[in-house]
Amino acid sequence: MRPGITVITLGVDDLERSVRFYRDGLGFQTQGIIGTEFAYGAVAFFDLQPGLKLAVWPRASLSQDTGLLEGRPSATEFSLGHNVSTEEAVDAVMLLAERAGATIVKSARKAFWGGYSGYFQDPDGHLWEIVWNPQLMPTQIDVEA
Repeated sequence: MRPGITVITLGVDDLERSVRFYRDGLGFQTQGIIGTEFAYGAVAFFDLQPGLKLAVWPRASLSQDTGLLEGRPSATEFSLGHNVSTEEAVDAVMLLAERAGATIVKSARKAFWGGYSGYFQDPDGHLWEIVWNPQLMPTQIDVEA
């Protein structure tokens, strides 16, 4: 299998709250909630970068679609990494997330491996690492003013 991830789906407890956080708080582009005409179909997609979207979908819908029982979420199962081009950009994104309602888990600081990073959780507890890694420099704009 050649990796070709196109959508990262996060199970959420409150779809409208998640849309407000990602759209209004972080500024992610979306068409809003779609699929409401279908049972278990309401979902929102956000543009991340060319060829990659973030989806927020109610946990109950994900459970229904997969046939798996809803489990207790754990923030330490995975994290989403957002690489930026400077330490100052890390601080700016962390501040933006906090103002949007994120919980700061670890304030941005020098990392043991030579970079600079911090962690926040979205309203559903999903973990994001905001990081400046001199070995993995991004090509996109970090934060819009």
